[in-house]
Amino acid sequence: MFYIDKFIRNHSDLFRFMKAEEVHIHDKLLYKGLLQYFPESITPNKISIFRIIATPVVFLIIVFGSYKIGIVFFLLVASTDAIDGSLARTKNKITQFGKLIDPLADKFLVGSMVILLVFENFSFVLGVTILIIEIVFIFSALVAKYKFKTVRMANVWGKIKMILQVTAVFVTLLALLLEFPLLLTIAAWIFGIAIGFAIISLFAHGI
Repeated sequence: MFYIDKFIRNHSDLFRFMKAEEVHIHDKLLYKGLLQYFPESITPNKISIFRIIATPVVFLIIVFGSYKIGIVFFLLVASTDAIDGSLARTKNKITQFGKLIDPLADKFLVGSMVILLVFENFSFVLGVTILIIEIVFIFSALVAKYKFKTVRMANVWGKIKMILQVTAVFVTLLALLLEFPLLLTIAAWIFGIAIGFAIISLFAHGI
């Protein structure tokens, strides 16, 4: 905790709350149904960090073949991506750190599922393509941060890509749980469409 507090003090600009430029409809719905009951101590950054910490738990559950529990835990962890963003926008708690850690948490979750599920159940090329694109996203974000002093945010194309990837992982887990090969074919197509949106997001300077 000492090192975390020291880092926050030394980089206070990264943790300064900023007002949202736009609040989406789904943000308002989430706020009315859930987020308004969150205590002030729960911040978007904490939720993003929780997603990173919880990802290995989901990974291990699926490794040991507990697909039914794995599906539930995966969806719960993946849902925090919508929660932290909506919380940041509705409560004006957007930070530069959050802009960085939120997409990285997404990539950690999806990347671990790709390594675990895609390489085993789909083609090697599909798995490599997904991972390479995610690595390019991270590299471009680092270049933008340290060379051009700008922070790249997830754009609408990147969010669609994330939703498609989560859906594809869910369908894959469902196929393994139900032993229904047709669902694997559907999941492969969803992963492919997600790659298309990822490329669009990359050219639109998203992350």
